Amino acid sequence: MRLIYFIFCFLLLPFTSKGQILTANRTDYTKADSLRGSLRPERTSYDVKKYKIKVRVNPDKRYISGVNKMQFRILKPTQRIQIDLFEEMNLDSVVFNQKKLQYKREFNAVFIKLPTVLQPNNDLQDIQFHFSGFPKVAKNAPWDGGFVFKKDQNNKHFVGLAVQGIGASLWLPNKDHLSDEPEELEMTIECPKNLVAVSNGRFITSYEVDQNFKAYQWKVENPINNYNITINIGDYVHFSDKFRDLDLNYYVLRGHLQAAKKQFEQVKPMMACFYEKFGEYPFKEDSFKLVESPYLGMEHQSAVAYGNAYKNGYRGTDLSGTGIGLKWDFIIVHESGHEWFGNSITASDIADMWIHESFTSYSEAVFVECEYGKDAAETYLVGLRQNVQNDEPIIGDYGVNAEGSGDMYYKGANMLHSLRSTVNNDSLWWKTIKKFHENFKHTTTNSTAVIKFFEDETKMNLAPIFRQYLKFAELPKLLIKRENKIVLVKWEAKAKNFSLPVEVITNNKTFRTQVSTREFTKLQIGNSENFKLNNYGFYFKTEVIN
Repeated sequence: MRLIYFIFCFLLLPFTSKGQILTANRTDYTKADSLRGSLRPERTSYDVKKYKIKVRVNPDKRYISGVNKMQFRILKPTQRIQIDLFEEMNLDSVVFNQKKLQYKREFNAVFIKLPTVLQPNNDLQDIQFHFSGFPKVAKNAPWDGGFVFKKDQNNKHFVGLAVQGIGASLWLPNKDHLSDEPEELEMTIECPKNLVAVSNGRFITSYEVDQNFKAYQWKVENPINNYNITINIGDYVHFSDKFRDLDLNYYVLRGHLQAAKKQFEQVKPMMACFYEKFGEYPFKEDSFKLVESPYLGMEHQSAVAYGNAYKNGYRGTDLSGTGIGLKWDFIIVHESGHEWFGNSITASDIADMWIHESFTSYSEAVFVECEYGKDAAETYLVGLRQNVQNDEPIIGDYGVNAEGSGDMYYKGANMLHSLRSTVNNDSLWWKTIKKFHENFKHTTTNSTAVIKFFEDETKMNLAPIFRQYLKFAELPKLLIKRENKIVLVKWEAKAKNFSLPVEVITNNKTFRTQVSTREFTKLQIGNSENFKLNNYGFYFKTEVIN
C-alpha cells in the first residue's frame, strides 16, 4: 500500500477532463428529450425480442437504405406504439400483417397506430420499418454520434458508426431505450464489392447482390444494446486466435496485419485477468472481435471498435501521468472491459451510465494489478484523479436521456477502489465483483439495485458512500484539528450518514479509525506526532482547521 505524508498540508492536482462523456450536462430539457428518454405506455406496452436488419451503405453518396423487421411481444393492451428515428432520416413505410400502417412523427419519435387493440399473450408480432436517407455524420466520433466516412491509406472507403448517448435512432428505426434490448440480432450489410462489412456477432455468409454491391450477414445470439449495433466497412483482412474456448476474431485494414498481430497479443493476458476477476466472457456464443475503426474506439458488443493506431497508452499518451498507462493499449483494455460492464450489465436509464463507465474504468486498474501488482494499480488510480472535475453529479437526470458528469470515469473508478478499501477484505471484494457480473449478466439494472447488491454481499452500510460520490459533485472532505497531542478528525459530506475509514501509518504500524460526519473522532496515530495518511486507498480532500 502506498501512502503520503501528512503534516497539515496537502497537494492539489490540476484537473483536466479526458473522459469519453458524450453529452454535456443540461437542465433545459424539452418535450423531445422526454419523448426520447421516458417510459410511457407507448413503449412499456411491448417488449422487443429481435431485430432483423438489412441495410445498404453507399459510401460515395454517404447514403443508406434498408429495412428493420422487429419482432415483439405485447405486454399490455395497446393500439399505439412508439419507435424512434431521427427527423433527418426517411421512414418510407411501416408494414404490419402485410398492410401499411399510419404513423405520426413528433420530433425524433414515431407513433404508430395498430389496426386493432393488441392484447398481451405469448404470441410474437412482426412489424417492418423501411427507411432511407443521409444519416448524421459525426464531427468527432466517438464523442459525438454518427457515421464516419473516411478513406484509408490506399484511398479506399473506410466507414464506421458510433452512436452511444445520441442513440441508434440516428440511423435505424427502433425502440431506442436502454431498458429494452433485443434478445437476438441478424444484420445484413450491403457494401461496395471491393470492401468487407463487419458487424456484431458471428459471420454467417456473404454473397454478391449486383455488379457493384456485396452483402455480409452477421448474427448475434445474446441480448444487445441498441447503441452497440454497429457497421464497419473497409478493406479488411481477417485473422483469428483462441483464448481457452473463446474464439478471438480480428478485422484490420490491409497493410496493418503485422502490427495488429503484435499489438493484439495483449488480448490474452487481459482475458485471463478479466476471467479471474469478473467471470467468463459474457458473449461466448458470438465470439470476441476487435475491428479496426476510423475513430478512436467504442465498446460495440462482440465487435469492439479499435482505432488506437497500434500504440500503447491512450493515443500514445498516459492518462494517469504515471507512465503505467504506457505499458498497455488503453483501447483494447477499456473498450473490452465494457463487454462485462455496459454490454452484459446495462443501465436501464442513461442517467445511470456510471454502471458502464465507473466499473469499466476500474477494470483498467484491475488489469494493471493483474499484470504489475496492487501498488502499480493504486498509483495508476491516483494518477487518474488529475482528470476529475468534481463539477457535476455523476448520476444524470432520469427520463430525459441525460448522462451525468464525465467524472463517472475516473472519479467512479476511485470510488470503487475506496469501497474496496472500506470492505478491507480482498477475498470478499473480488468474490463480490465476480458475483455482481454473474448475477446481473445479460440484464438491465439501475443504481438502487447495484448498491443494494454490494450492501447485501458485504453486509456493510455502503449506500452513503455510493451516494456521496454519485449524487454530489463534491468529494468528501476530512476536517483535521489538533488539540495538544491529540488529532481529531471528522468528515464533511453531503450524503446523509456518511462514514468512511481513515488509515494512518506511524512507527511501521497501521491504524484504522472509522470516522463519520456526526462528531470529531480521535484519530489513532500511536505515540508519534507525525503520521502518514492513506489517500491512495481512499479518495477524499483534506482541510486543517483551528
